[in-house]
Amino acid sequence: MLQNKRGRHPLEPHHIRITENNPDVMNQMAAKLAWDRSCKAEDANTELYTGSGPDEPVIWFKQTIGNACGSVGLLHCLINGPAVDFIMPESDLAAIRSDAIPLDMTHRAEMLCDSEPFELAHKSVEQAGDSCADPTDGRSGGHFVGFIKSGGKLWELEGSRMGPLERGSLADDEDVLSPRALDMGIERIIQLNKDGEVESLRFSCIALARKL
Repeated sequence: MLQNKRGRHPLEPHHIRITENNPDVMNQMAAKLAWDRSCKAEDANTELYTGSGPDEPVIWFKQTIGNACGSVGLLHCLINGPAVDFIMPESDLAAIRSDAIPLDMTHRAEMLCDSEPFELAHKSVEQAGDSCADPTDGRSGGHFVGFIKSGGKLWELEGSRMGPLERGSLADDEDVLSPRALDMGIERIIQLNKDGEVESLRFSCIALARKL
């Protein structure tokens, strides 16, 4: 009888436990299988970001808080681009954005790390999903990417990179969910995965891509 290496017929049904379709779960599996060469190669030719001040095209945070990649990704999307118009004055988000603008990368990261409102906001939802997160698993960030439009450009914002990444120009009637923006952003990452050029799975975090 024809058998495979596990002692089963090659066409015999085989069942494994179902996994949750959840970015955190998928990231763990991707890390196990391994992918991130493209990002490392790009960062190797990129100088560490030194921007600050009101003339910055985007506000970018270097992530120094473990397991906060989703929260940092969301923050990038909320304090940049068209989403800024919806920030409530005198809110914690408005204060974080205002405090961040004059700071350099190091002091900006320190400010966010010391921000009690940011930590409390994160903690208020850390158990709100469908899965029970394990804070002791030792994994750090780098799994969420924010794509925003600012100054007519598509920006890729991820706290584990060397800085914000400009991916190309967008017309006035194009936003981050337009076909060309998807091609320069999310679709590009998907293609890198297909080509086997990336090691650690990155899920896109897009917030308020279009004005409501």
